[in-house]
Amino acid sequence: MTYAPADRPFYDADSHIMELPNFLIDYADAALRDKIRPVSYQASLVTDEEVDTIVANGSKHSPAHVEAQVALGDQLIAESKEIQALGAFDSDDRSVAMDMLGFKKQLVFATHSVVTPFSMSSKLGDDLRYGATRAHNRAMSDFVANDARLMGVGVVPLNNPQLAVAELEFALEAGMEAIWVPHYAPGDMSPGHLDLYPFWERLADSETPFVLHVGGAPLQLDPKWTHTGRPPVRDWMGGGENVRSKDMAVMHQGPETFLSVLVMDGIFERFPKLRGASVELGAGWVPAMIQRLDWVVRSWSKVDQYLAELKRVPSETLREQMAFTPFVFEDVGALIDASADDLYLFSSDYPHVEGGKDPIGRFEKSLGDRLPATRDNFYAENFLRLFPNARTH
Repeated sequence: MTYAPADRPFYDADSHIMELPNFLIDYADAALRDKIRPVSYQASLVTDEEVDTIVANGSKHSPAHVEAQVALGDQLIAESKEIQALGAFDSDDRSVAMDMLGFKKQLVFATHSVVTPFSMSSKLGDDLRYGATRAHNRAMSDFVANDARLMGVGVVPLNNPQLAVAELEFALEAGMEAIWVPHYAPGDMSPGHLDLYPFWERLADSETPFVLHVGGAPLQLDPKWTHTGRPPVRDWMGGGENVRSKDMAVMHQGPETFLSVLVMDGIFERFPKLRGASVELGAGWVPAMIQRLDWVVRSWSKVDQYLAELKRVPSETLREQMAFTPFVFEDVGALIDASADDLYLFSSDYPHVEGGKDPIGRFEKSLGDRLPATRDNFYAENFLRLFPNARTH
């Protein structure tokens, strides 16, 4: 018996690898291996001792551990978490996990290995930034190579437009089925800059969606916003290095800004085949963003010549070309009522704890008595609008 009910298809828009320390180093060009740092678990629930034990065992879980994970059956998603999860870093084990989860397809993102590719530092050289990017895309390609249900997500920083296009070409040739871009202004330009047109055009022509994801920009507010004169608060994991309450309250501002700029710069309109998704960044902000963009374009098109050139209202553009994953604690039913049922995607976040112990159950509760067609859209059809070749029969 699988976790996902067999009476409908489920397409998972968010899952992860829990990279071992040499994830990038083993796949980097020889000249860069000494410059790339091992993957760090400092800002996570994973301990160095756990990692050391796995590495000492040949970078595998013990047979007894795997057997215990498989014995969880349809409770796998509830109990199998982080680096101890079945298939967290071993691709063969991940295929077993997919058998147990019952999802038709699953996007697979990195967890900790995008720090260098997505660094905001202007001092980071292109050789190291794009060298680490190439290593990531090679490693991800290998992880998903032997199971068609796993859809690898490549990464491409936009800081250097020419190198971004070159890395995009490599990622496509390596079989990546989505491209994760950081959701901050690359260097000193807008993501809608003329120099980036070839990047967006190639994505559109290849029918490969771009994705935004938590971790694609700094997780935490500027420290000044948390300086109250009182002792600091803990993050959601009990430490201080990850998402804290104030960080969560404004996490949407980065992706909302990025997407608003793409709309207003005319990127979606210029490239109508371009598709994208915002993943693990929540969706409670989406209805207000759509309404705001509609009235901004309507009002400012009188003085902004570029907005005056837009043929579609932003709400129409975003419904046709974007989709968003709500957190399990968000009321997806209410979000649908406030906007449209073709905007939202199901995701499990396996094996991260943020995905919860029963994401389908949580989403089902908030969907309530809404029509079967609404559920079809949320669990499958909205995903297949972005990834039509992912449909299984």
